[in-house]
Amino acid sequence: MASDEELVGQLEQVWASMAALADVLDEEEWRLPTECPGWSVQDHLVHITGIEWMLLGRPAPEYELAAYPEHVKNDVGRANERFVDSRRSWAGPEALAEFLEVTADRLTQLRTFTADDFGAASWTPVGPGTVRDLLPFRVFDSWVHEQDMRRAVGRPGDLQGPVAEVALERLVGAMPFVVGKKVAPPDGTTVVFSRTAPLAGTTALAVAGGRARALDRAPADPTVQILLDGETFARLACGRLDPAATIASGAVHFHGDAQLGRRVVEEMNFLF
Repeated sequence: MASDEELVGQLEQVWASMAALADVLDEEEWRLPTECPGWSVQDHLVHITGIEWMLLGRPAPEYELAAYPEHVKNDVGRANERFVDSRRSWAGPEALAEFLEVTADRLTQLRTFTADDFGAASWTPVGPGTVRDLLPFRVFDSWVHEQDMRRAVGRPGDLQGPVAEVALERLVGAMPFVVGKKVAPPDGTTVVFSRTAPLAGTTALAVAGGRARALDRAPADPTVQILLDGETFARLACGRLDPAATIASGAVHFHGDAQLGRRVVEEMNFLF
């Protein structure tokens, strides 16, 4: 469990990585589409600005869209889209300047917080929590959007180290929900995700009592072993890839019950 200071440090790291990437982009790269439907490279950076803007207590821009695009599904999506669209006419360096100002203010604020402040009630993406509960989500969300940007411009990075480890922990932690609740195979089923670099590792799950739980070690003969690289794992879990097309491309392989493996891969997206 990271300390409050370590969590703030992780936010600083991921935002610095995003800023370093953004600083070398030309205007054409800022406008490139990404795997997140409807969003350009610039939109991802602006989105992170918008969330931290809100967490600083700043009022939302007085801005409304005439119509929302198809990829907007709920109230959170509408709020995100309003902020992003309010900056779409900006040049990339303008968006970067605002990102740097807002994230610097947010880090300054967080560094003044006491233990009581970190324990204070806060909104989180999964319901009421504390500021301390929220910060790992902010590290994860920032990293996910950084990776969207990096893939679009062909500049990989930030796939190892503390921030990537926090993000991977969040992804791995969602797999019992994916397997146990979304796929819901019978008790006794075992599923093993075997990831090669980047983000290499093994995640083994067993279903018992209608729930999937992590195992300390992978069984010798699981019901299905799903083999893929760690970045593909992350992209599937974040809904950035079409599961059927990814399987057809050969990026995912199965040992054991391939039908079950396909069902798991089809349900890996846990983000809303």
